[in-house]
Amino acid sequence: MNQLIKITSVPIQYELKINNARLEYSRSRAELEISRNDGGLSIKSRPVKLNLDSTEARNSVVPTTARSVAQTAQAGKEAAYSATAQMAQEGHLLLNAKIGEDVIGQIMQQRTAAPTGEFQLGFTPSAPVDINYEAADLTINYEMDKLNFDLKIANGNFEFIPGNIEMSITQRPEVRIEYIGGPIYVPPSADPNYEPIDVRA
Repeated sequence: MNQLIKITSVPIQYELKINNARLEYSRSRAELEISRNDGGLSIKSRPVKLNLDSTEARNSVVPTTARSVAQTAQAGKEAAYSATAQMAQEGHLLLNAKIGEDVIGQIMQQRTAAPTGEFQLGFTPSAPVDINYEAADLTINYEMDKLNFDLKIANGNFEFIPGNIEMSITQRPEVRIEYIGGPIYVPPSADPNYEPIDVRA
């Protein structure tokens, strides 16, 4: 009797992908920035300076109102002091007068005494001009150009990537059942290739 059924077993199929652990290094770029500061030349010059102050010289010739008032007040004070001294001197002569002495004549003689011959002449104006002198000055300042360098050093970064295992199933397991026999006729005599069984044999 021939085999009518064929049973086939299909096993599972899978793929394993193994990724090893690794250490990756990423490097950044170094950068250099350059900036420039412009220099320059500066020159400062100051000419000769002459200061003339003629205030006192003018006041000695034509005094101002304030100076004239002050001079008049000083002259009045000196005249008062001189008159007081003269009155005291004459009073002293009168107090010490003797009988028969001509004290009044002495006083009159002193008052009418001839001048000493000094005419009180002086330089006009009597005060000098105040002169100040400042020398010339020259200052030269030169500054060269400047270059500024800003260097940014590259710092690398390390990254650890752990290992892993990837499994992918390419074929699922299955059982295949196939009928490989011929057709079955009921009744068997319907089979065109039917041969009756010889019972006599």
